Amino acid sequence: MKKLFLIIGAPGSGKTTDAERIAKADSNVAHYSTGDLLRAEIASGSEQGKLIEGFTSTGNLVPLDIVVKTIIKAINNSSKEIILIDGYPRSVEQMIELDKVLKQDSSVKLINVIEVKVSEQVAKDRVLGRARGADDNAEVFKNRMNVYLTPLKQIQDFYTKANILHVIDGERGINEIVSDMHRFINSRL
Repeated sequence: MKKLFLIIGAPGSGKTTDAERIAKADSNVAHYSTGDLLRAEIASGSEQGKLIEGFTSTGNLVPLDIVVKTIIKAINNSSKEIILIDGYPRSVEQMIELDKVLKQDSSVKLINVIEVKVSEQVAKDRVLGRARGADDNAEVFKNRMNVYLTPLKQIQDFYTKANILHVIDGERGINEIVSDMHRFINSRL
């Protein structure tokens, strides 16, 4: 059975970097982001990939059920037993759809949702400080932060009720955060 860990956090919280470092350091761990999974499925040329490309090539959002099926397929096809997916769920709808699919799939178990918690100011300073692209500006950051914060309370409540939400302080040094997160993941196996 695959053991799934979802890593959520504000833009600039470091969730992707944390997950990448853990996967690089631990040969039993695979790391995926939803966007990477969708692009890989398109590149595979599969029927599912063609379906996804039909939406993305026209600038439309990929329907929820297709996104979740793509995530589950990647998890099941991974040679690793421990899977980290960062930045998912981003909405209550995504959370509910994933929960529904996981209840029907006994080969994947959601072990924990790890929230990398940072203040809005720290997140903003990090995003604007890195300024990697045109979307790293104050206006876009504010929108991305609102998209993150709007469903956050419901997501936290849902996973707290399921007793699987674990919050990590993301305002420390990167090595300390990664070490803390990796230790926690190992403690849950």
